[in-house]
Amino acid sequence: MNMNLFGHNNQWLMVDCGLTFDEPLTYKEGFAVGPKHDVVCADPAFITRQKENLVGIVITHAHEDHIGALPHLWHRFKCPVYTTPYTAEILRRKLRNSANQNMPIIEVVSEQIVDIGVFNVQWMPITHSIPEPHALIIRTEAGNIFHTADWKIDSHPVTGKAFNEQPFKSLRKQNILAMICDSTNATKSGYSISEGACYRGLKQLVDEAPGRVVVGCFSSNIARLITLAKIAKQTGRYLALLGRSLQNTVGAAKATGHWPEDLSIIDSYHSGYLPANEVLAVATGSQGEPRAAMSKLAQDHYRDLSLDEGDLVIFSSIVIPGNEKAVENLIKAFKARNINTVLSEDCEFAIHASGHPCEEELKLMYNWVRPQVAVPTHGEQMHMQRNAYLAKQSNVLRTLTGNNGDIFLLAPQLGVKRQAVKTGRIALDNN
Repeated sequence: MNMNLFGHNNQWLMVDCGLTFDEPLTYKEGFAVGPKHDVVCADPAFITRQKENLVGIVITHAHEDHIGALPHLWHRFKCPVYTTPYTAEILRRKLRNSANQNMPIIEVVSEQIVDIGVFNVQWMPITHSIPEPHALIIRTEAGNIFHTADWKIDSHPVTGKAFNEQPFKSLRKQNILAMICDSTNATKSGYSISEGACYRGLKQLVDEAPGRVVVGCFSSNIARLITLAKIAKQTGRYLALLGRSLQNTVGAAKATGHWPEDLSIIDSYHSGYLPANEVLAVATGSQGEPRAAMSKLAQDHYRDLSLDEGDLVIFSSIVIPGNEKAVENLIKAFKARNINTVLSEDCEFAIHASGHPCEEELKLMYNWVRPQVAVPTHGEQMHMQRNAYLAKQSNVLRTLTGNNGDIFLLAPQLGVKRQAVKTGRIALDNN
């Protein structure tokens, strides 16, 4: 549930405004305290109290943990929002039933440079598991910041262009003061798997399945959906989308030119009338969310489709830490009805690819950019500490790590003001 603030000369720039699901509002020593809420985001009280100094909000890409809270919170900020066309389309769809439909959304394109108050912001295309992901160069009189947002090095991302290292190598000449870097997979050795590598494994599973196949994946992963649509076409199956968020994602992709015109999708209503060996469905709820399509399928309560003994459910996703029990219960429910299941971590070939960089990718980026300071972000403490270690291995002289609520001072002197800002979580269930 990302919410980053960059401050200079009494002005603030917000980068991303995300949420998370099925979480408590309080943790103590790593353990949840109190009831869980359906939708949770970072408490924006610090910036809301000085919203007249907030000159703009930049959304780097359309994943829920970067964009999801904005429709709920924008009325507290009331400043312009800057993002690319696909992300803008996702945002407008979220705003259709919102009181914030008058939100000013300013569309930008790759490599465009925009002045937002005292900040000069440039959008740098990068690869991730969604259309139009961007890193940012934030230039100020005090120094230049490189904010990676979510990224990986992917030579075959399925949608969008392959990763191009040259623009990042050129940053070394721009005297980057600090690199704010994704830490999510910093503890994983080697390189991340390309999104394109999932095709072979998924197609083999579908080829070998005699009955219906249902694939659970993150609804925002257009690349995975395109791969499954291609597999459906090649195996004589019809692709159906089970879940409103999947339908909304594909609708946005079609509206912005990211969905191949030769790949068709049927109405989910028709999937229940097709022969079993002609059904390939994608369903929401791979993390065991109780109200999502996967849980309803497991309980045989889904309106449009019913699974039978011998059908196959594929989890083309990781199990996010904290969701282990929910996913375990989901699998038990399928197995109780003799429905076969395959998890990505148990599969001998790739059926899921993370959108975040592993150790070798992080070291490459640090060596290309050569920032004066590394500021790891987007991860738990062990991920950020490992990221800082990799930065030092890559000849970055200074690193700054901390916790939510710390203010990182980058210029004119480096330092961290510990717990200078009161932070927390708020529930958006009824917002």
